[in-house]
Amino acid sequence: MEAVPARARTYVAGVAVAALLCLLPLPQLRTGWGAVALLAAVYAGCDRLARSRLAGISYPAGTFYPVLLAAAFLLPAPAAALVAVPGALLSRVEQRPFLLRRVWRAAQLVLGVWVAARVHRALGGPGAVGAGDMPYALGPAAVAVLAFCLVLALLDGGIRATAERVPVRRAWRGLLPRSLAPVAVHGLAGLMIAVLWRSPYGPVAALLVLLPMCVSWWAFAQYHRERAAHQATIRALVQAVDIKDGYTRGHSERVGHASMMIARELGMDDERIEVIRFAGILHDVGKLGVPTRILTKDGPLTPDERRVIELHPEYGHEMVRGISFLGEARAAVLHHHERLDGTGYPYGLAGGQIPESARVVAVADAFDAMTSTRSYRRARPVAAALAELQKCAGRQFDPRMVTALVRALGRYGWRPAVTSDDARTPGVPPPAPPFPSRPEARR
Repeated sequence: MEAVPARARTYVAGVAVAALLCLLPLPQLRTGWGAVALLAAVYAGCDRLARSRLAGISYPAGTFYPVLLAAAFLLPAPAAALVAVPGALLSRVEQRPFLLRRVWRAAQLVLGVWVAARVHRALGGPGAVGAGDMPYALGPAAVAVLAFCLVLALLDGGIRATAERVPVRRAWRGLLPRSLAPVAVHGLAGLMIAVLWRSPYGPVAALLVLLPMCVSWWAFAQYHRERAAHQATIRALVQAVDIKDGYTRGHSERVGHASMMIARELGMDDERIEVIRFAGILHDVGKLGVPTRILTKDGPLTPDERRVIELHPEYGHEMVRGISFLGEARAAVLHHHERLDGTGYPYGLAGGQIPESARVVAVADAFDAMTSTRSYRRARPVAAALAELQKCAGRQFDPRMVTALVRALGRYGWRPAVTSDDARTPGVPPPAPPFPSRPEARR
């Protein structure tokens, strides 16, 4: 997202101004600046280490929320908010614009910590923390953590609506529930840091609480390395298909993109949208089992050749069924050429017998087939392809999926990122791919 929309820049500027207002009382505060400096250094150092190239992966921004929440439990609101600033401004950013992303992150954390600290103080939390009265300290801390999550969720929804153009009715969906459980655990660790900090054991003992977080960090790294290995396997399979069938190069990525648009329009949650995208990317991987002479044949296919190529969904399913995290994507690979009227292949399923993921991919596949140039015909305009899909809805395609694609394209247009030669093809925008199988395109 290098080209940030003007409204998103305005939104970030507004949040930054609000964060600065939270920090204005700092010169009048009488607080332990040594504690502020130590907590800020710990947060910045841990965050920097987590995002360094030594880690080998990119960690989420909330890896060291316990330090920020401990600051909210220990310090006045402006001082607690200041703890987040050095780490956020010095953090390693992978995408442009770097400065804007750092400012956004710093402003977001300042507001979240400031609100959490104010809520905690209003409920008498500092007194309970100072007395080490754990049962009573839990209540104000829990409400402060909830306020922290709520602020971050509200701000994240705003950036999704302004920068990522997510519809307003869906921009905030699921943000708070997804973040509440992990941040609650971070809040408990932050409360333990705060109580130990105020105890006779002091700051050094308090910071030892971070050791379990380092263990969870390591486990998180292992998970992401495994996931990265899976995704590398998927990329290798897709590249193999692209090399084997040059006419459909880039098609798999575009089908994945269109499938994701449909799934998002249907209101699926983010995890399922990702699985549907994988389904679209891998739907034609079974073509690796089809002879190249058939895939690249310019003339009409003979009945025998058609029967061979119609085996590719089963070949593909055999290839991906051992990849456990794909979930329902495996069913989509197997059934994306089934038709609603039962005349599809490989098993002739009809209506609701066809998995929902397969019905999504079928529409995305056919759409990209029609809007991509092939050896036997030119690409159709997007409007003509959508009209054809609507004409076949109810017989070949699920009308819900067709309607969802029409709405999504009306809102966002068709501009997938492309990674292949299709960037030169009329009707196919540069980088990202989907594609239908050859018999479907010929039909």
